[in-house]
Amino acid sequence: MPTIPPCPQCSLENTYPDGENFVCADCGYEWPQAAQASSETAQVVRDGNGNRLADGDTVVVIKDLKVKGSSIPLKQGTVIKNIRLVEDDAEHIEGHSDKIKGLVLKTCFLRKA
Repeated sequence: MPTIPPCPQCSLENTYPDGENFVCADCGYEWPQAAQASSETAQVVRDGNGNRLADGDTVVVIKDLKVKGSSIPLKQGTVIKNIRLVEDDAEHIEGHSDKIKGLVLKTCFLRKA
């Protein structure tokens, strides 16, 4: 059984489901249950320091990394600009460095610039 969220308007927890909506008994605010389901499934991607990442962000590599298919390692401090989040995977991002194109990197080795 899904948990019933607190009211987004008054933040009190005296809410109940009513058909396809949630209703707050204190302030009378109603909101659709579908909105709650979509926010629960939204993917949150975080870097090695816990900062939230989004498409287009710039990140910095925090550890020297070996790159498969390349003889050039990715050095600590390398800047990756304009990243793309991998759909349905909160642990990886895609991006390009100056020397290596088409990288897929684990977020635990990155920090937001």
